[in-house]
Amino acid sequence: MSFPSQITFSDDQAAAWDDIAAMLRQSGVELDDSLLMPPKSDRSSVLAVVGKAGSGKTLLLAKLYEALEEAGVDVISGDWEGRKKKDRRTLAILAPTNKAASVLRTRGVPATTIHRILYTPVYSPEYEKIAEWLVGQGDRPEIEGLTDVALDRAQASYLQNKSIPAALAAAGLRGSDFITGWKRREEPLDIGFIDESSMLDEKQVEDLKEIFPTLLLFGDPAQLPPVQTSGGMVFETLPEQRVLELNRVHRQDADNPILDLAHALADSQLDFYRFEQLVKEAAERDERVVLAQRVEAGLMARSPALVWRNATRIRLIHAFRAAYGAPGDELLEGEPLICDGIELPMKHRKKRLDLEARGLIKGAQVIYLGPGRKPGFSRLHVMGAEDPQVSAASIVKIEQEGDEEPFIPFAAKMGATFLHGAAVTIHKAQGSQWDAVQVFAPDIYAASRMGRREAGQPLWKRLAYVAITRAETQLRWVVRNRLGRPDSPLVVDDLKAPAAALTLTAEDVE
Repeated sequence: MSFPSQITFSDDQAAAWDDIAAMLRQSGVELDDSLLMPPKSDRSSVLAVVGKAGSGKTLLLAKLYEALEEAGVDVISGDWEGRKKKDRRTLAILAPTNKAASVLRTRGVPATTIHRILYTPVYSPEYEKIAEWLVGQGDRPEIEGLTDVALDRAQASYLQNKSIPAALAAAGLRGSDFITGWKRREEPLDIGFIDESSMLDEKQVEDLKEIFPTLLLFGDPAQLPPVQTSGGMVFETLPEQRVLELNRVHRQDADNPILDLAHALADSQLDFYRFEQLVKEAAERDERVVLAQRVEAGLMARSPALVWRNATRIRLIHAFRAAYGAPGDELLEGEPLICDGIELPMKHRKKRLDLEARGLIKGAQVIYLGPGRKPGFSRLHVMGAEDPQVSAASIVKIEQEGDEEPFIPFAAKMGATFLHGAAVTIHKAQGSQWDAVQVFAPDIYAASRMGRREAGQPLWKRLAYVAITRAETQLRWVVRNRLGRPDSPLVVDDLKAPAAALTLTAEDVE
């Protein structure tokens, strides 16, 4: 079996590549010769690639994507999807959240969210002609109200960044000009790669199997299973021969003190006290690990503090708001929020699909940019989304300690619901990564004192592993229950949408 040029796989990666290539061959894609053929079977095929952080799952996924694209497979990114052709073979690379998808996109992999692929946009026939022309599937269109100069701008934008939404925005079109609604996907695709599959539940996998006859799951067995499941991860239900395990930590990760700490948790003899000593020793020799005496409020605006207990989360949120002098009856621009779902009756299903497709799904991290044009609406920046800025009817809840009802500074009658996002539970942080991550160690210690186990592992170790591996460049292990005051006010200047961004707002489709 030949592998991608300019890359040396480890033995376990090479073995996984061979097994995946055999599965793809059954689906009609020959990686060796870059050939597309009719599928040899119409049966559903599911394979999983599992391994801990640093084992090379993302590298393998990226190289498989490159090989499939070279073979002529069309990649469905959620950007724009043309009309299906008879001889067309398709691949979609998905993640459960926008943040997880954005991690892949920073590595050159055109990932989108599962929600975004479960539903398909209904395009305006007139403006769809522009998209077809840009991708080489149609002639240059003549559209009333659009000048040749506007079309030239669209073409120049597309040639530069290969984005249909950006190209249409360059021509002066809004999202609601191009996308008139959303519908459940009716026609299946061919191949699906799902990253962070430890976050999936059984219902999501069944939905995905209806869309993809060939499904490849990538996941980390050391993470926490979804809260709503009975305790296992979806790839644990597959037959042993359908699970490919990567064990080696690769050379580029071998000197990473954050990953060293994560992998140290596999030692069955390691207790919390010895682990915290390892953190201290790592901090003394490497600035990528910090033994912090307090939570820094300035970091919480973009990178939430990670905690185990809800009570800790609520206390930190109130301390964060107090540190910034936030009034009790409104939000400050720049405050972080977490989407807690969408409260809309069935008759507004179209709006629900619109908001979900734009990234407002449960667990999405957003930044409040200010009030919208209508009462109860908020302007929001969806972290990790390709088109991040959206305006939506919002219900914001500031939770209180104890049994008190949440305080609601403002709310529409219905719409997307939000909790404050300055601190989140480690469970909800799965699938996300941030540059610098603050882990509230007293909560991990409390979990260790309880002695609970989850899927054969002490719970505190699973919590610590997930929290640590959310950090890309710096881990801040916070050992004291203190909050450091910010040295500057909240800002949103760093979140301004690029000039070419295409925005589709809930107000547009109302």
